[in-house]
Amino acid sequence: MPDAHASSPTAPTAHDFSFEAIDGKAMPLSSYKGKTVLIVNTASECGFTPQYKGLQALWDEYKDKGLVVLGVPSNDFGGQEPGQANEIQEFCEVNYGVDFPLTEKAKVKGDDAHPFYKWARQELGFVAAPKWNFHKYLINGEGELVDWFATTTKPQSSKIINKLEALLSE
Repeated sequence: MPDAHASSPTAPTAHDFSFEAIDGKAMPLSSYKGKTVLIVNTASECGFTPQYKGLQALWDEYKDKGLVVLGVPSNDFGGQEPGQANEIQEFCEVNYGVDFPLTEKAKVKGDDAHPFYKWARQELGFVAAPKWNFHKYLINGEGELVDWFATTTKPQSSKIINKLEALLSE
């Protein structure tokens, strides 16, 4: 099968990538065209796991304005996401009331990282690559990576809120 990007005269966007949802269904990022997407690599046993609460609050407040929060469970840092899909989903729902979309577990670093994460690193450079759980990428409605936020940047930080509100008002 030929490379999907070979005939495209433009560089790829986030909309050229697809994840598998935690329930096993295809989750093409192209289904979020026109929406602002915050992609976060998550883990259930991390000191930053309480950020799920803030991510859910962002989803609740902004989903009707065009925001999608997308959690990408990953076991890449400290082995802090050891569970299976059903365990991860149950943990998120029971402990944090999470109802924003979650993907299947994915690698977010290294040579075998999910293609989205390889692309994001190529687009924004090493400094913007995930160094731990709860690293955040912000994508605009055209599928362009517009910003990234380190693990320590809380979902309710003014840095994230200001950027979200600017993108959602475009």
